[in-house]
Amino acid sequence: MTTTSDRTGLWLVGAGGSVAATVGCGLAALRAGVAAPTGLVTATRDLEDAGLVDVADLVTGGHDVGPVSLAKRAEELAAAGVVPHDLPRLVAHDLDEASNRLRVGYVLGSGEGQRAAVERLAADLRDFAAREGLARVVVVNVSSTEAPVVPHPAHGSVAALEDAWDRGEEPLPPSSVYAAAAFRAGCAFVDFTPSAGARLPALAELAGSAGLPWGGSDGKTGETLLKSVLAPMFAMRALDVRSWAGTNLLGGGDGATLAQPEARQSKIDSKAAGLEALLGHPVEGPLHIDHVADLGDWKTAWDHVTFAGFLGTRMTLQFTWQGCDSALAAPLVIDLARLLDLALRRGESGPVPALGFFFKDPAGLDEHALAPQHDLLVHWATGESRSALR
Repeated sequence: MTTTSDRTGLWLVGAGGSVAATVGCGLAALRAGVAAPTGLVTATRDLEDAGLVDVADLVTGGHDVGPVSLAKRAEELAAAGVVPHDLPRLVAHDLDEASNRLRVGYVLGSGEGQRAAVERLAADLRDFAAREGLARVVVVNVSSTEAPVVPHPAHGSVAALEDAWDRGEEPLPPSSVYAAAAFRAGCAFVDFTPSAGARLPALAELAGSAGLPWGGSDGKTGETLLKSVLAPMFAMRALDVRSWAGTNLLGGGDGATLAQPEARQSKIDSKAAGLEALLGHPVEGPLHIDHVADLGDWKTAWDHVTFAGFLGTRMTLQFTWQGCDSALAAPLVIDLARLLDLALRRGESGPVPALGFFFKDPAGLDEHALAPQHDLLVHWATGESRSALR
């Protein structure tokens, strides 16, 4: 791959969605010096010596299944209060250029064979790198949540997957098709959704044989972020948590997707993954996700925790988290691009455990508490205590 600079590509699957558009607005605003890096973990003092690619050297592109105008999407986000009102006008040129780098994505059941789709998507990635003179490319999936994957023999190995494709089967969910394309094109991959992505054994084998790093899954931006801080507090103070119930209200495209029972189950499974590990024991923990269209890009999570203290005294904790999902997720996507670019430069391969800090269900890491996850991230990124990864 011939490059004219040390710039890095950030290729977004689901490039027309709110998160991707917010990423585009944010990068343009940071380059123009009209925004502060609020929410960027990689801009904190802890990671200032990690040698990460400069935000100004990230070039975006992406796949989406429909026509996309990022400038128009930014105007909609501004009208909803997600980004500053005048920002779309200030960064319109950057967004138009980014729109020109978008390509048609993959739709399961469209008649396009999966092997052909992988090759087409991989060709888009190679062309992106060549045209923009990029040294490396990181692919981040921010598309709609998929239903839980139905097990298939082809998921077990690359050889089994190739055999299934020879028979004309379509065994992979779309997220895994994109992951396969990323690895075929020599790119890192990260799944910001709870979809299967690179977590199927065949995809992990493909990444390993190509010597490429990957991460996931399901970005930790709200309710689960708080759980990863509060649950260890109960455990450290020897307080007996008896139940932890949560209700999530979401608007926008994400809420509409999660109104579908199959997709909602994927999200519930991901959100529930770490609570028992955090508390040290199983706990009654019903979770509900409801679509409220009027909320738009905002989400509200309400949690009710019952616990017992000394002599069995019963007590409760309740909290409400209200936030804009796109504004919470976008800086983490930029962080992940910079960190996986670092992993590419180091020649790392397979799941990167230190990225668990960003995820509800972290690949390659059993630790779910936020503080030790942060320590691991800093140690890995700065080259300190590299043995902590083992």
